Amino acid sequence: MTLAPAPSKRFAFGSPQDIAKVGVVVTLVLLVLFGWARYDNFLSPFNILSFLRYNAMFGLIALGMCFVIVTGGIDLSVGAVAALSSVVAALASPYGLAAGVAAGTATGLVAGLLNGLIITRLSIAPFIATLATMLAAYGSALLLADNQSVSASYDTAFTEFGQGDLLGLPVPALVMMAAYLVGWLVLERTRSGRRVLAVGGGEDASRLMGLDVDRLKLGVYLASGALAGLAGVVLAAQFGAGQPTEGVGWELFAIASVVVGGTLLTGGSGSVGATLAGAMLLALLFNLLNFENGKGWISLSAYWQSVIRGLFPLLFVLLQAKIAKTTDDF
Repeated sequence: MTLAPAPSKRFAFGSPQDIAKVGVVVTLVLLVLFGWARYDNFLSPFNILSFLRYNAMFGLIALGMCFVIVTGGIDLSVGAVAALSSVVAALASPYGLAAGVAAGTATGLVAGLLNGLIITRLSIAPFIATLATMLAAYGSALLLADNQSVSASYDTAFTEFGQGDLLGLPVPALVMMAAYLVGWLVLERTRSGRRVLAVGGGEDASRLMGLDVDRLKLGVYLASGALAGLAGVVLAAQFGAGQPTEGVGWELFAIASVVVGGTLLTGGSGSVGATLAGAMLLALLFNLLNFENGKGWISLSAYWQSVIRGLFPLLFVLLQAKIAKTTDDF
């Protein structure tokens, strides 16, 4: 009689990606508890609502980046597209809320379409294609804005999209939550989501299975562009002006959020929920630093905060690699 092989111990630990997803949530909870214990008013309604309002736009671009990275791609243009979209939305804001939101989001869609077509039709590497779009978007934003901020109209309801509340929550936070709900349903509960994961796992194998790889890749870049455009609308509405010089480094924040959430840069694996946790974790880190500066024990300038922003994802990735090696040894 042949004996069945003993079950692998690796399953007791889970995959490295599963461990990373749990790790980012646990770290997020621990940081919240630390802030609650150390700082007065950390969990006050004002700080919580301000945190959600300001960081909603970063959450939106991280969601789009998650879908792109799941396919094995990258989108370096999201920050520049958000800046351009903020200018376009501000210019359209005198015509009303709907016009401003539609114009900004459409700008992002056009940028995403351009990225997708360059990558799929011209077979240009995503890094090069989106880098070119990034430079073009920044240049276009400066040209449209005449190298200055563009005031949004306060005579319409446009600014309420960034500054208003609904059901006791900031409107930008509700928009972000709705986007993540849709993103989760698409990736986890639809055939299209499974096909996107398959493309990231191997394009050649996906083509052999009969999947329209180019169409799927075009779709994720369209989604990334649209979400960056929506983030730009939030930016213009929240600060009352289109900001042509904003968005610098936003793509790095989005990539870091996705990586911290356990998504593989090589594609084929990813989690919308963990990406949201990663984005909130990075944002919370700087919220804590601001509170710490207020206590007077330390005083970290924006430059040092940028250094920490770079080191924190690196340490998290190194920890993931260590965990992956440990699980492989069992």
